[in-house]
Amino acid sequence: MQTMWLSGAEWVAVLRIGLGLWWLESWRHKDKKTWFTGGGIGWAVGIAEKHRWQFVRAGFDLTVKPRPQVMAYVVAYAELALGLGLIFGLLTPIALVGGLVLNLIYFVLMIHDWAEQGQNLMMALISVVVLFAMGWQVWSLDDALGLFQ
Repeated sequence: MQTMWLSGAEWVAVLRIGLGLWWLESWRHKDKKTWFTGGGIGWAVGIAEKHRWQFVRAGFDLTVKPRPQVMAYVVAYAELALGLGLIFGLLTPIALVGGLVLNLIYFVLMIHDWAEQGQNLMMALISVVVLFAMGWQVWSLDDALGLFQ
């Protein structure tokens, strides 16, 4: 593949790093004090209670609602780990699949909020492209360590 400035693999690495920065920004912009004291999950409870799909309400009530503090930490630090993993290219395929799953969860939970959906769909699309283009081939610790050859 012939491209301007960078090789195809390098452009995919740019996408990977950009996606990592996007996840890092998702973590950075959270008000941690409010988030970890129930603000983030409390907001999601209100969304889940009004959700149009019963399976989403039931799944949220079973998994997230009984553990608001634990889930707040899981969500926040998952976003941080995804961001760092993608930026540095460490365990990249795992980070891409994890990010795709998290985006799909956000997408389903926020199905009625179209402003939020654009971000989740775009991040999911980038994850799929980088995953299938094997975006860990250049500019990554995975490549330097010989992982996922």
